[in-house]
Parts: sequence; C-alpha cells; structure tokens
Amino acid sequence: MSTAASPPLSENAVLPVIVMGVSGCGKTSVGEGLAAALNCRFVEGDSLHPPANIEKMSAGIPLTDEDRWPWLDIIGQLIGESVERNEMIVVSCSALKKAYRDRLRAEAGGRLAFVFLDGSREVLEGRMKARAGHFMPPSLLDSQFATLEPPIGEPCVITVDVDQSLAEIIDKALAGLQDLPVR
Repeated sequence: MSTAASPPLSENAVLPVIVMGVSGCGKTSVGEGLAAALNCRFVEGDSLHPPANIEKMSAGIPLTDEDRWPWLDIIGQLIGESVERNEMIVVSCSALKKAYRDRLRAEAGGRLAFVFLDGSREVLEGRMKARAGHFMPPSLLDSQFATLEPPIGEPCVITVDVDQSLAEIIDKALAGLQDLPVR
C-alpha cells in the first residue's frame, strides 16, 4: 500500500483500531488511552473469550488456533458492525498471527488499523508478574512469542516499542494513526 497517493486519516474517517501484541504488552491500557483520545468506544478483547478459553489459559494451557477462531469471529463481527454504523472503535486483541489479522481485516471490509505493541521478553515478563487479577499466567509468555508473527510489511500497522511511558506509547500510536491512509 502506498501512502504517498492516499490522503491522511481525517476526523471524519472511520478506521477501526486493534491494539495488538503478546500478553503483558499493555493492550488494555493503551487501548483505553487511544479510545479516550479518539473519543470512541473501547472493547477489551479478553472479555469476549469464551469461558473455556479463560479456563484453559488460567490453567497455563496455551490456546490453539481452533480455540481462537470463534473468539476472533466475535471480535470481527463487533468491528464489522461498528464499520457499518460508521462508528469508530478501538479493540484490544492479541492478533498474534497474520491469518488472524487477515480474518479481522476481512470482517472490517479491509479498513482496519493495528497498533502493534512490541517489547522484549524481559520487559513483558516483568509486567506480567507485577499485574494482579489477570487470568494469563507469565508461564504462557513463551507460547505467545512462539505464536507471534510480527506484522512487518502489513498495511496500516503502527509499531510502538513498549519500553517507555504509557503517555509516550499512546502519543506515538496516535501520531502513527494520523499518518495512515484513509483507504
């Protein structure tokens, strides 16, 4: 996709946003911050997991593609409905594989931005160990990295290093979103 021929995202454009990355990267915090800055709805993707997925992850068992497809379909449907209503939305979703992102793009009619929160294993493991009340144990971080297919070269992706303050991460994500083409 060439950004030179496309106009930048305007205030009237609706480009749904997925905040993605492995567990512990800050998807929820960044997603909430982006939604507040964009004056739109935020949906925590983890809240859409079926109970069986939550139980599996809580037990330290990584999800399979078969576990993830129904969850991704729910997220995709939510995004598609927002696009149909011309409503902006920000959703947190790990979106670890290209096939997952392509499925979500298809549900959004091809118009979907991803903010990829990238960080080292050490930084993310520290964050996971420090958080309380989350079902995803730090022991699953390696499986997340093993599954991750970084979105290098994919359209409408902003990559932000998470080894900085939340405000800096949100500012960089917003700047990247502003520079995306509308179509």
